[in-house]
Amino acid sequence: MRPVAAAVVLGLLAGAWAQVPPTNFPPVSRPFCDSADVEEAAFVGQDYINAQHTYGYKYILNRIEDVKVTQLSGGEELYSMELDLLETKCHVLDPTPLANCTVRPKHEVAIEADCDVLVKKMAGVLSPLAFKCKSKPDSREEFCVGCMELLPLNDTDALQVVHSSLALYNNKSTDNSTFELLEVGRMSSQIVSLGAKIMVEYVILETTCNASGSCIPLNFTLARRGFCTGSGTPVELYVDCDIVEAGAAPMDTSRKAATSHPSSGGPGHKHHRLIRLHDPSASGLLSESQESAEVPIVKRQVPPDVEAIVMPEIPLAPGIQLCPGKIRHFST
Repeated sequence: MRPVAAAVVLGLLAGAWAQVPPTNFPPVSRPFCDSADVEEAAFVGQDYINAQHTYGYKYILNRIEDVKVTQLSGGEELYSMELDLLETKCHVLDPTPLANCTVRPKHEVAIEADCDVLVKKMAGVLSPLAFKCKSKPDSREEFCVGCMELLPLNDTDALQVVHSSLALYNNKSTDNSTFELLEVGRMSSQIVSLGAKIMVEYVILETTCNASGSCIPLNFTLARRGFCTGSGTPVELYVDCDIVEAGAAPMDTSRKAATSHPSSGGPGHKHHRLIRLHDPSASGLLSESQESAEVPIVKRQVPPDVEAIVMPEIPLAPGIQLCPGKIRHFST
């Protein structure tokens, strides 16, 4: 092999799997973001985040921003990743598989999430350890006349559209059951020819009503749920609900009917933030992405030897571009 060619090959190999020389650090490598192993670990992290997120909508992987792999004792590997996720139109209680969920488009004010994720690999098996995320609406450079604008989840006018459209559904539906509001998922407004139009998305729960007309919600595990879209203008009210059977998807049985939840979309918030308060202790392993630096950590079963690791910066060979990976849906 010619000297120049040999130097190029060695440079590529050194960049793709750069090792840390100091003996006081575990061996750390920098694989390609779009390699099969990294993608598999990223999907495990994505599914774990969705499993912990009990309010709002499911999120799907859009891009792997960065990754480092640490070799632990006993043959374990630790994937430390920065992931870009996008909100879908599937609520977390919707049984639709994530792969079949529609990513919310930009013109509907897409929500993106920047997440730091830890995934352990042992004997070929991937297990999620911890994550922290920060979610926010896709930024716009200037106000767009006629475009959708997110409203706070406690907006008075939008809540009126929610309750009015639900009443319309209960009155017009041929279903023998009456449904009540479980959660407001999203509210937005748009200027149309008829004036201001308010669009709402919400989840409803089946109730049982007595002869006097008093209704109480059924046991959460036994009740059917509905996913509704509604809209209201000064002259028009619209509603459509998809009803699914009880037990069609895993549910948190501790939940109760509410218009919002303080840990995910409290007063003034315009979307259900991708946050779950659980063991919010600090860890140097999840401090790499500045996007999610202020968000509490969700952590489980992090081994003691993992806690002591401080992830070093790894130099790459000139011209080597390992990350970020490919964009799967659209640039945010």
